[in-house]
Amino acid sequence: MKTVKEEQLIILSWAVVALVAFFIGLWGFGVWHDEWSGYNTSGEITDGSCNVAVLTIAGEIIPYSGANKDGATFESELSPTSNPDDVLAFLRKAEADQNILGVIVSIDSPGGAGVASEIIANALKNLSLPTVALIREHGASAGYLVATGADTIIASPLSDVGSIGVTMSYLEDSEKNAKEGLRFVSLSSGKFKDYTNPDKPLTTDERALLERDLKIYHDQFVKEVAENRNLPIEDVSKLADGSSMPGELALKNKLIDALGDQETARAWFAEQLGMSSGEIIFCE
Repeated sequence: MKTVKEEQLIILSWAVVALVAFFIGLWGFGVWHDEWSGYNTSGEITDGSCNVAVLTIAGEIIPYSGANKDGATFESELSPTSNPDDVLAFLRKAEADQNILGVIVSIDSPGGAGVASEIIANALKNLSLPTVALIREHGASAGYLVATGADTIIASPLSDVGSIGVTMSYLEDSEKNAKEGLRFVSLSSGKFKDYTNPDKPLTTDERALLERDLKIYHDQFVKEVAENRNLPIEDVSKLADGSSMPGELALKNKLIDALGDQETARAWFAEQLGMSSGEIIFCE
């Protein structure tokens, strides 16, 4: 028969084995969950096989964050969108990764929220890594403002660039409502509290208020483009009529630095980093 001490040692041994098994199982579950959920705790963009991070700015630029696994963009149910929260997280990750030597920003955006695009542009300006904005189909309005934060802008000759301006236009339904027997009842605490409500006509005072704000937003947009592109504000003002232009015309007006594609960007990185083009590998 086993002594009491021997039985206690056996029980203790089994407890240790059970505890070790528990922690091994917990660790294994964590690894499995991270792999299948797309979550990466390493904080790195590359495993060492690539050296230029690829940030995608696609679709409308919106002010709020989504649930994208790679931190750069996310897909909505209808179309892709981009937001500053995910972009900032991606740039922090790129800057912390010692294997990353630069960031290429692939832009295909017709515009979006002003503050959101300003945040992204400023983040690119303040990044310690060399950056290229590569405009594909569209780099317009807020999408163009984002591009101006990069060290250099490259665009396809067939791309749509610029559209420097601001809009507050909306569809008014007051006449349609009247035909359908609907009447707008205003119950607000201030004269302008329900302005831009599409169910009521816009008054002269309300229009004046909106046009005042539009001018402020427009002037700030022009100022930021001029500063980011190192251009005279007068030159940018002449272009800031809200229209966009093909890449070739954008180059003539100094809105971009070169015409080209991803290979053009690769050559730029190689020159900046003192490497051969073959050594520049995008993390795609």
